[in-house]
Amino acid sequence: MDAQHTLRRQISCVGIGLHSGNKVHLSLKPAPPDFGIRFRRTDLGDHEVPATVHNLAGIQLATSLARNEVSVETVEHLLAALVSLNVDNVLVELNSPEVPIMDGSAAPFIYLIQEAGVKRLQTPRKYLKIARPIAISRGDKRIALYPSDHFKVTYSISYDHPLLRHQSRTLRITEESFIEEIAPARTFTFLKDVEMLRQNGLALGGSLENAIVLGETGVLNNALRFEDEFVRHKILDAVGDLALVGYPVIGHLVAHRAGHALHTEFAAKILEETHAWRLVEAPAVDPIAVPAGLRARRTAARLAH
Repeated sequence: MDAQHTLRRQISCVGIGLHSGNKVHLSLKPAPPDFGIRFRRTDLGDHEVPATVHNLAGIQLATSLARNEVSVETVEHLLAALVSLNVDNVLVELNSPEVPIMDGSAAPFIYLIQEAGVKRLQTPRKYLKIARPIAISRGDKRIALYPSDHFKVTYSISYDHPLLRHQSRTLRITEESFIEEIAPARTFTFLKDVEMLRQNGLALGGSLENAIVLGETGVLNNALRFEDEFVRHKILDAVGDLALVGYPVIGHLVAHRAGHALHTEFAAKILEETHAWRLVEAPAVDPIAVPAGLRARRTAARLAH
């Protein structure tokens, strides 16, 4: 049986909200089978917001959820880390509307999950297996899912900037590949947009410590973590946004210039297209297993920075 998982123990951290600039206390807590991923706002009387497409709120440079007038923002990096480490059930507590941005990547959340440990439950996991293509296009932005025996992402981006005219990457998403190839990739923005964002009350917590900032001729930060860190971060965002489907997906996701708005619109469309997928209790091809101790030793030092 391919079982559901939760955390072995509670773990907490403190960080800054990217857009609010406020200090945020966040805790990840074990949860029972079929609980899913839920956010609890401890500052608002413990109201919970399940991480599903049914609770999508406005998309403004990040993915937000809302239920009964309670909102949670910038959830995508944490969601990507949880689902990629096979955590199906977890309660995320926070005392602010925003998940902390940490270093702008999913790596700190990977570290937290590994420190807490992952526990196998006695309930089968269900996968959403794509049987027929599903696609959306909006102008020059497009995204699609095609049948596959595992979860794979092909993403391409293009911008009117010397460093970002075009980047593309294809990767089969496994626990190991996400940790090594995608989780460390940071969010990015353009220097020309920063002042406009702050005038609109956004990116108040943004800095060179938690985002790549691109000037007219290059990166203002000291160095990139990957030569194509930008497209890798887009893959990270897509994995997190697709988690809102509520099941691990077995299919090949192909996106070009998509972004959060199209990712989340697509997640909702997937659930509507019931003829294009079926729920199964095991993937056709099992993901490559990597011993947890070996993986943790290989990555813990780097993720801690």
